[in-house]
Amino acid sequence: MLLLTNGQVRLLFIAQALYWVCSMVGITLTSLVGVQLAPYAGLATLPLGLLVLGNLGGVQPISIYMQRHGRRAGLMAGALCGVIGALVASAGVWMGSFTVFCIGAVPIGIYQASARYYRYVALEAVESHHKGRAAAYVTGGGVLAALVAPELAVWARDALVIPFLGAYLVMVTMSVLAIVLLARVKPGDIPPRLPNGGAIMRELLLRPKIFAAVAISAIGQGVMVLIMTATPLAMKFCGFDIIQSSEVIRWHFIGMFLPAFVAGPLIDRLGAKKVATFGSVILLISGIVALGGIDQSHFLISSLLLGLGWNLMLLAGTTLLGEGHDASERGHAQAVMELANGFLGAAASFAAGMLIVNAGWDAVNIGLMPAVLVGLVILVLCGRPARVTS
Repeated sequence: MLLLTNGQVRLLFIAQALYWVCSMVGITLTSLVGVQLAPYAGLATLPLGLLVLGNLGGVQPISIYMQRHGRRAGLMAGALCGVIGALVASAGVWMGSFTVFCIGAVPIGIYQASARYYRYVALEAVESHHKGRAAAYVTGGGVLAALVAPELAVWARDALVIPFLGAYLVMVTMSVLAIVLLARVKPGDIPPRLPNGGAIMRELLLRPKIFAAVAISAIGQGVMVLIMTATPLAMKFCGFDIIQSSEVIRWHFIGMFLPAFVAGPLIDRLGAKKVATFGSVILLISGIVALGGIDQSHFLISSLLLGLGWNLMLLAGTTLLGEGHDASERGHAQAVMELANGFLGAAASFAAGMLIVNAGWDAVNIGLMPAVLVGLVILVLCGRPARVTS
């Protein structure tokens, strides 16, 4: 099995698990800390918003930095931002300062941006017929986090005298361990520098294969974030308690990561376009299940399918992207995909609450269907070989 035989893939798998432990602890507790520290409740989600902005702001600079200085340097710099951000956030909790806590969220977002590139680094560590498996197995590192992070967050919340301080010190520890691991990642080839990044990105998006890869990945990301963010609110409005909602979210995370161990071999065998199509169909089925009822089983099954469909679309899009550019264009191509994922994910995150309150759960799930169908049409129309450029 590639995960056992390839040391680089194995390192990235563990680094991904460490990152997702930080992320899940943060998702679970950051808004609660915001409520405790914010001058008024309406600002409780501001730290998460700043984390998203840090993520978006870090995506392209990290990609270009790795293009110029190598993979190892860029990934370690990203994890160092995680250490700095978690330390600043810890100081904010210790001082009772909402401002300091918010400042810490920005570098944590940059760490999140750097972790998005782990699967791309894995593609470069294997032969062409193993690329689907490599990206999938690294993404699958989130399974370990899904199994331990919820309980870890609950324990760390009250581990020290000051509530929540222990959780952010756990994030510091996970980020330090990530730096130690990433120091063993191969630097990778440093391709020639390219001028005028904006022009290169526009040219890349004119290639049908790259446009299809970016579109299918970003649509999957946007739909997944929208429904994932809306689900706890919908369950609350339906009378479910936080324990029931947490169980649904746990199964969603399992759906996001566990299928990676099957998705990789499927991509290598069937091709990225077929697997992306399969993922799109699963997202449609997820919406249909959600529309079928409002008991816990409907929420749980639809959330599990939502994670599975996202997984297949993300990994298929990642693999398809790698087929459409050469090494010198790597940094710009990957930045295009992650910027698209980040922007749609951020828009969906901010829109979810408003849509649930004003339109309702059924309308949100009906709305995902045309978006997914657009992605399927793009796959059909743009899935041709990349245009050869001089």
